[in-house]
Amino acid sequence: MNHALLFDEDFVAPNRAVLRGRRLKHIRSVLGASLGDQLPVGRVNGLMGSGEVIKLTDSEAELLVNLDQQPPSPLPLSLFLAMPRPKMFRRILQTSATLGIKDIWLINSYKVEKSFWQTPWLSDEHLQENLTLGLEQAKDTNMPKVHIRKLFKPFVEDELPSLLQGKVALVAHPGTATPCPTYLNKPAALCVGPEGGFTSYEVGKLEEAGCQGVHLGPRILRVETAVPVLVSRLFDACL
Repeated sequence: MNHALLFDEDFVAPNRAVLRGRRLKHIRSVLGASLGDQLPVGRVNGLMGSGEVIKLTDSEAELLVNLDQQPPSPLPLSLFLAMPRPKMFRRILQTSATLGIKDIWLINSYKVEKSFWQTPWLSDEHLQENLTLGLEQAKDTNMPKVHIRKLFKPFVEDELPSLLQGKVALVAHPGTATPCPTYLNKPAALCVGPEGGFTSYEVGKLEEAGCQGVHLGPRILRVETAVPVLVSRLFDACL
C-alpha cells in the first residue's frame, strides 16, 4: 500500500478521515506510524496528498487530510478480457488497475468454463477490493469501471463495433501475422483471450467488429503475464 485510498464514507469532516480494518493494520504494523506522522493518501476519483495522524488507537486511525495533487493520467485503453480462471483473476484485476487501465470488459469465450462466472470475486465488493489494491500500489485514485458480458456473439456483434470507434483495435492471438505495435500515442482497445486463446471463429468475429490480430512472438504466455507485457508494449510510458 503506497498510499491509503480514502472513500467518501471514511470522511467524518471535509478534511478528516477515519481508517479501520486492513488500512489501519497496515498503518500500524507495516508503516509503524505514530501521532504526528504524515502518510500519503488519495481520495477515490479525486486528488492525492497527505494525511497527518491525529489519533491512533487499536480500532481506528484519524487523519487530518490535505489533498492537493493530481493522480496519474489514465491509459487511453479499453481492455476486453475473456473471463480468466478465478485463481488468477484477482491478480489480473489488480495489475490492470496498477497499470492505469480504467475501462475493463469481462467477456465470454468458448474456452471459458461456465464455473468461472460463478466466482465470488465478481461481486461488487470483491471487484472494488482488488481494484483498490491495484490503485494503492500505483498511487492512483481513479477507480476503473468493470463491465460484464456473458454472451460472446451478441456482445461482439451488437456492442463492440461502436466501442472500437476512434481506437486502434487489436486482438492478441498467437499465430497471427502482425507483431504487436509499440509506442502508441492514441486511444486503443485490446482483446485478450483465455488460456489457450480465442477460437478461430472468435478471432474472426473480433476482426469483423474492427480488430486487427497481433502477436507477441512464438512464446505462449499465461494471461496474467500477457496483459502487462501487451500493455507495456503499447504504452511504454506507463512503466
